[in-house]
Amino acid sequence: MLRRPRVPVPVVTPAQREILLGWARRPTSAQGLALRARIILRLADGHRSAAVARQMQVHRQTVSKWRERFHSQGVDGLLDEPRPGQPRKIGDAQVEAVIARTLESKPSEATHCSTRSMARATGLNQTAISRIWRAFALQPHRTESFKLSHDPLFIDKVRDIVGLYLYPPQRALVLSVDEKSQIQALERTAPLLPMRPGQAERRAPDYLRHGTTSLFAALDTKTGKGIGQMHRRHRSAEFRRFLDTIEDNVPPELDVHLIMDNYATHKTPPIQRWFVKRPRFHVHFTPTAASWLNLVERWFAALTEKRIRRGSFRSTRELETAIRTFLDHHKTQPKPFVWTKSADAILDSLARYCRRINDSGH
Repeated sequence: MLRRPRVPVPVVTPAQREILLGWARRPTSAQGLALRARIILRLADGHRSAAVARQMQVHRQTVSKWRERFHSQGVDGLLDEPRPGQPRKIGDAQVEAVIARTLESKPSEATHCSTRSMARATGLNQTAISRIWRAFALQPHRTESFKLSHDPLFIDKVRDIVGLYLYPPQRALVLSVDEKSQIQALERTAPLLPMRPGQAERRAPDYLRHGTTSLFAALDTKTGKGIGQMHRRHRSAEFRRFLDTIEDNVPPELDVHLIMDNYATHKTPPIQRWFVKRPRFHVHFTPTAASWLNLVERWFAALTEKRIRRGSFRSTRELETAIRTFLDHHKTQPKPFVWTKSADAILDSLARYCRRINDSGH
């Protein structure tokens, strides 16, 4: 009886071993490809086919198959071969035409195209348009907003504030200060319907207004601890009282660096005189239209999401009590928001974005 010639032990070059190790260890590799790579690596290390089959929990013929494929084709032999299937009905030229039309034109009757309108315009079916858009990550129905700062000292201020976040000075406290003004005490006109299995919590869309309050806050950027104070009005007088509260809560031997925006109440003559009398306080203003540089804004977002947005308050006093409860809980379990992006990375990203919008042709 004729026997097939025995395939020799695979000889794996250093370059091939690096590729195989990458396939075997990379978490995003297909499981089948990772298994084949481990089989070849074990064979190359001198293990017999039967032992490799037992270790990999596969049939011995599977080990032989991939050993032969690797011997004849190298690492490319471990990849899946093209599978038979229905041939493509849409050519590259049609795909290119859909992409170009999506990116470069708009329908006359709407602000953006839909799969149905694009299908009518190109003669393809709606499913084909949807597949093309998904393949090239095109979403005409979505839109986002952006705002660029025109502050002439934008670069200097970004470097100054990001430097405080990443490299805080010794024997000093860095506080991110701002006000969340005009927080409305809204009462839902109907009781909330609680969550049930398979159904989210529901609430009435209409509400009654019961006044507003303003939260003055200072966030310690290193520890995540916060100082909060509420006032019914939002003037420089209230801001000055909040500065007194900050001074009372900060050890006298520490310098204090305050990161604030350019709101008018932060620059009135009484506030300026307050800072002149206290030289250990250093003010760092964020660029105009760049509130994302102030870390306390992230704290305000957490307050809104966790305590205010889904609440129902029958009075301003009830709203303020809820905010104080959130502040007291945060003091017991503070968690800082860690700033990771350098000033150079931020400026490079903005420069790339400016080039994109300048070259967009609009």
